[in-house]
Amino acid sequence: LFHHGMIVCGVPFTEPDLVATTSGGTPYGSSHVSGTQASIELTEEEIRLCRAQGRRLADITVKLADTPE
Repeated sequence: LFHHGMIVCGVPFTEPDLVATTSGGTPYGSSHVSGTQASIELTEEEIRLCRAQGRRLADITVKLADTPE
């Protein structure tokens, strides 16, 4: 990814749901295991981790946009 100029943006270690979730979500990124029939719904922890990662990405984007070239 780095050779394409991409930035890896994981879930912050400060998110308490990283240790509370039992079905998905790591510091490397939000995740979910739904089973073969997609029968398992997102947990509240997974939803919060997704939102935390989205906020982090938005914050980084704003900071990069404000940086002069």
